[in-house]
Amino acid sequence: MKNAAQINYKKIYQDILEMKFPEKKEQCFSVLNKKELSMLDVIDLNQKIFGKSDKQTDRFNQRHRSYDKQTILKILEYQTINNLNNSELSRHFKLSRNTITKWRKNQGNIMDL
Repeated sequence: MKNAAQINYKKIYQDILEMKFPEKKEQCFSVLNKKELSMLDVIDLNQKIFGKSDKQTDRFNQRHRSYDKQTILKILEYQTINNLNNSELSRHFKLSRNTITKWRKNQGNIMDL
């Protein structure tokens, strides 16, 4: 998977902001100035630009999310720092509790990837 082409989310969101939402450029400036965007940054940008979505859209989008190793580790670190249980973390990031449990069990294996 390392040889697969990386999606340039930074360019995609810059184009969206320039073409459709120029008034929101300043709000997203700090995230877009990063060298590389993590999956959490992409989710944050999407929420800043398009706002909150309805329940049906959330359900559809959740099926198509994927998380890389760094993002999984950041999510698990967020849980530790904020002293959250799996249910609280799942609500915050809109994930399944089973997914978080699986990540916790395989945390050592995730770090080896």
